[in-house]
Amino acid sequence: MIKKLTFIFVIIFLMILLVVYASYKMNLQNLQQISEENAYYEAYLNKQVFGTDVLTVINKATNENVKNDILKDEKGFFIENDTNSIKIELNMLNNGEKATYQMETIQTVGTKGFIKNFNLIYFKCTQIEYHDKTKKVKKVVFEQLEE
Repeated sequence: MIKKLTFIFVIIFLMILLVVYASYKMNLQNLQQISEENAYYEAYLNKQVFGTDVLTVINKATNENVKNDILKDEKGFFIENDTNSIKIELNMLNNGEKATYQMETIQTVGTKGFIKNFNLIYFKCTQIEYHDKTKKVKKVVFEQLEE
């Protein structure tokens, strides 16, 4: 009788151990995936880039938002959620004054016009924010360095 109970406890213990290990591996894979996704945006932090590079980041963020089914408001702006939405913000110079534009504004105005006017203008990624819940990139801010 004791051998049977010991055997049952060992089997239950092994099953619990297997579940814990599987959960740990899945969590580790998830963290690795988040790290890889964040690395794309983090590569731009404090780097000086051209407007074409900024447009590439905008396109990537837009594609990610669409892939993640992020909803848009009535103005066509992606609605921030607490897990996987991404916003790109541009602080640009307009006659010496700073103006802030969202990535959706750049796409609405037209990417060809942006490239034509800002392809050789330098921008610098000055800030990256992360979702509290998932630690995924939430917002990336680029600042125009020259007019």
